[in-house]
Amino acid sequence: MAKPEKPGAAEGSLISHLLELRDRLLYSVITIAVVFFGLIPFASEVYTVVAKPLMGVLPAGATMIATEVASPFLTPIKLTLAVAIVITIPFLLYQLWAFVAPGLYKHERRLVFPLLLSSTILFYGGMAFAYFVVFPMAFGFFVHALPPGVTMMTDIRSYMDFVFSMFFAFGIAFEVPIAVILLARMGVINPDTLGQKRPYVILWAFIVAAVITPPDVFSQFFLAVPMIILFEVGLFVARLMKRAADAAVDSGRRNLTEDEIEAEFNKQD
Repeated sequence: MAKPEKPGAAEGSLISHLLELRDRLLYSVITIAVVFFGLIPFASEVYTVVAKPLMGVLPAGATMIATEVASPFLTPIKLTLAVAIVITIPFLLYQLWAFVAPGLYKHERRLVFPLLLSSTILFYGGMAFAYFVVFPMAFGFFVHALPPGVTMMTDIRSYMDFVFSMFFAFGIAFEVPIAVILLARMGVINPDTLGQKRPYVILWAFIVAAVITPPDVFSQFFLAVPMIILFEVGLFVARLMKRAADAAVDSGRRNLTEDEIEAEFNKQD
């Protein structure tokens, strides 16, 4: 009979977990602060890089404006902080991994680390796709759609809010294969059943793209199509994992049957 756990054991374990969580959060905050203060001297250059997709399509002589007194100072600072957080995402995810890994089984640890790595790459890929492909086409469409006699004068704070909301939207959208794989791995969905519902997935991809992107065809199309492609990638991997798991189960059953037969022969001897 197992001995009952001492009353102070659970409390001590909880305190140790809270202390480790504090340390992980502290490491994360320090890392973000170091990168942030390292980028502060280059805040204007960071702003120039992020503003390039719009500035590149504005008519000659057109510029962005600041409608608030402190915007020319605060907007590049806020932008630099956001960039620092984005740059440190791999380290932040590592801290999350290091905190939860001791409580996972060995096979779960083997699965979680590749998923964290691939989700980081996909998030950066979504942001890069938005910056290099979607923004130039969307902003070019907005500029050329201006009525005659109207000049486009975008506020820098509104522009940065818009850009980072799009970065976040595309970064999250590119996590579709990770979501499909995780849901299939946990048994929430069946890959074969999900494949049969492909028309609904395509419809919802365009609906989501229409909601979170500007009201132009280009942005909606360039978000919906990658989501559909990445869904197919996630579905393909989920099916491979399911087949491998089923094969492992069948192999275990066969081995169990052989062991039982051998035990029966030993009894007869």
